[in-house]
Amino acid sequence: MKKVNVALVRLLQFIVFVLFTFMVIAYFGAMVLLPLDAIAMLIKLLGVIGLHGFIGALLAIPAVGYLCLIVYKTPGLCTMVIETGVDLMTTGKTRVEAFNKIVAELNA
Repeated sequence: MKKVNVALVRLLQFIVFVLFTFMVIAYFGAMVLLPLDAIAMLIKLLGVIGLHGFIGALLAIPAVGYLCLIVYKTPGLCTMVIETGVDLMTTGKTRVEAFNKIVAELNA
């Protein structure tokens, strides 16, 4: 019966690990994809106005780049965004390591 309990704890540990890994990847992936999505939406908006996609891209990329520069220069904003992701990683690590204590208690 001990082996079944240990296997269940390890299965739950793996599920928690996968869940937190997905959340961290989704969080940092969203930070990368937000400017790219803003560029795509501006190109489509300029296409509705009547500008060709290439000309829209030539206008949208510097505009989004300037917005990213403003975000970068805002004091503490980039640090807060990165620290939030790091906190998510450390929380996941502590939750996954908490399962090791349960396994140690089962084996004792």
